[in-house]
Amino acid sequence: MSIPIYYVDAFTDKLFAGNPAAVIFSDLNDSKLMQNIAAENNLSETAFIKKENSKYLIRWFSPSCEIDLCGHATLASAFVYFNYIDKEANEFEVESIKNGTLKVVRGEEFLYLDFPRDNYKPSNNFIGIEEVLGIRPLELYKGRDDLLAIFSNESLVKNMNPDFIKLCKFNARGLIVSAPGNSSDFVSRCFFPRSGVNEDPVTGSAHTTLTPYWSNRLNKNILVAKQLSHRGGMLYCENKGDRIIIGGKAVEYLKGQISI
Repeated sequence: MSIPIYYVDAFTDKLFAGNPAAVIFSDLNDSKLMQNIAAENNLSETAFIKKENSKYLIRWFSPSCEIDLCGHATLASAFVYFNYIDKEANEFEVESIKNGTLKVVRGEEFLYLDFPRDNYKPSNNFIGIEEVLGIRPLELYKGRDDLLAIFSNESLVKNMNPDFIKLCKFNARGLIVSAPGNSSDFVSRCFFPRSGVNEDPVTGSAHTTLTPYWSNRLNKNILVAKQLSHRGGMLYCENKGDRIIIGGKAVEYLKGQISI
């Protein structure tokens, strides 16, 4: 069996930056096979999209497990949809298992994710996070999937060197660290060792937590975000109450076939 596959760099306008995702539109329904493909791809996420009863269903797999929500791979999937499946469409809608209906709208300049807002709550595990990072955060929260640690400045976030073995012991997908940005409203880094990805290059889903936090703190609903990974990426975020809009660009790296 031969299955088309695309590699797309998301949240960037140039190759070898942003966050790479693999995208597969197919009738695959075998979770074990999907996991094996994702492990073989060895990217932070592989998105599988299946059409069923006129609706598209999406699932995301990291190299080691299935993920409940992934922004960059959804953006990459929309890029493939708009360029190869329905070139006339301006909206790509998918159903997810745990987060309901997700949309991507094609604008003049960006693709815009429409995702549910994360309702984060304060956490008091400061000692544990300090052991992981070597520095105590100013604020700490627990969101849908991740912990969010707030720091005073961009330099602290940029220079962090987490203890990934200790971080794996936390009951969370991973850890987001964030601070005010020097040339953006805020910056972040995202660490997900439990999912097989020590540092995710650009994380759309994390911005469903980051956007409402910084929107409230800065008293503005439209924000520019920068993720400070080695590859780096820019995200253009809007707080719309229960929904978060996350805009970005995408670039195709590869189109090929999987032989199974």
